Amino acid sequence: MSQSGEYPSPAAATGSLLAGNARFMNTFISFAAAMAGLLFGLDIGVIAGALPLITEHFSLSSQLQEWIVSSMMLGAALGALANGWFSSRLGRKYSLMIGAVLFILGSLGSALAQSAEILLLWRVLLGFAIGIASYTAPLYLSEMATESVRGKLIAMYQLMVTLGILLAFLSDTAFSYSGNWRAMLGVLCIPAIILLAAVFFLPNSPRWLASKGRHIEAEQVLRMLRDTSEKARQELNDIRESLKLKQNGWGLFKSNSNVRRAVFLGMLLQAMQQFTGMNIIMYYAPKIFSLAGFTSTRQQMIATVIVGLTFVLATFIAIGMVDKAGRKPALKIGFSVIAVGTLMLGVCLQMIDRGNHSAGISYLSVGMTMMCIAGYAMSAAPVVWILCSEIQPLKSRDFGITCSTTTNWVANMIIGATFLTLMGHIGAAATFWLYSALNVAFVMVTFILIPETKNISLEKIEHNLMAGKKLRHIGQ
Repeated sequence: MSQSGEYPSPAAATGSLLAGNARFMNTFISFAAAMAGLLFGLDIGVIAGALPLITEHFSLSSQLQEWIVSSMMLGAALGALANGWFSSRLGRKYSLMIGAVLFILGSLGSALAQSAEILLLWRVLLGFAIGIASYTAPLYLSEMATESVRGKLIAMYQLMVTLGILLAFLSDTAFSYSGNWRAMLGVLCIPAIILLAAVFFLPNSPRWLASKGRHIEAEQVLRMLRDTSEKARQELNDIRESLKLKQNGWGLFKSNSNVRRAVFLGMLLQAMQQFTGMNIIMYYAPKIFSLAGFTSTRQQMIATVIVGLTFVLATFIAIGMVDKAGRKPALKIGFSVIAVGTLMLGVCLQMIDRGNHSAGISYLSVGMTMMCIAGYAMSAAPVVWILCSEIQPLKSRDFGITCSTTTNWVANMIIGATFLTLMGHIGAAATFWLYSALNVAFVMVTFILIPETKNISLEKIEHNLMAGKKLRHIGQ
């Protein structure tokens, strides 16, 4: 009863029930997508601790080490390409289910591999699963969330990626004392099973349902997600309006220059994210810290865990600012921080290479690495995925995100397959100075080209793009 002694009206009770159901459903969707992000991070982070042990077990050359790392990215690129079809034909839900099954198979296969060549094949399959998850989860979240919290939800997904990396580093540290690299790789099947179970209960994306002409189902899903029926109907009307133009991915890409601009911008953003050089720290952290003067496995793994913890904590900065300060300020600050951090890390490594093995320089190297990771975690790591899910027109969204996600993994494969070779040819210091120069260039690109999309509906962004506005203005 109310304070006045009267029972709430049926309309008020219904509204309260709708709001409660919407909160529960949105929380559950966030949890399932978060599990996809967690697995993504676990598989990125686990190789850092496992690689030295795998190298010793199979007597790997530097080139084979690079391929053990980068084979997963090759699979991820293939997964992103294939998932354009999966996501369009089967929907976001069933794409995530396929990814979860492949996660389980890839984790168990990698743990049981009896040769480096077999491990490479399982790593490709595992990458295929990651390609699906990295494509589908942000896309699914962007289509389920309202514009006021869209950026925050996708940033939360990125937080789970970073948490997965940290948990992988902790797991690697625990198993490193026994040298059990098989357990490091095999334990990842447990969260994959949880993901599969969670995704089973997810609804389909209302935008995908509407694109297939299933408008009644789309409205039913929206009623579960929004706190009032009016909001659900209004959003469905907006989606219907954007679907009136009969467009399709590849055909629209060939015929419409505005769509090409969005696709190329997404590809550029993903290339920028990878060529910050930050993922090489995730893949080769113990190697980098050995160069910085930490000689024991225990020291290297502790430093690696500190970097993973920095990644997690700095992601909270992105969550707090991405829907308030915006996407562009985060990118400008982040790229600048990375540029300074990689510059100074290169200086530290050069001093150590010239014989200065003081503890101060070693600890400064760890500090600069943490600074780089913090800059990345609060900017390019989440913001690029947010922007790529926002800038593509609805009817070519699958195609556009396929292109950008594939670019991410191809670029990721390039940096993973060249890092040890670069260090061997130009030295560790010059390698990090190269990444510093690239990050300076990315700051300038952000000023000139990148749009601000905070608090703007996907339909409005699409309208501005198709109207021919400059890319940096499509969020206005």
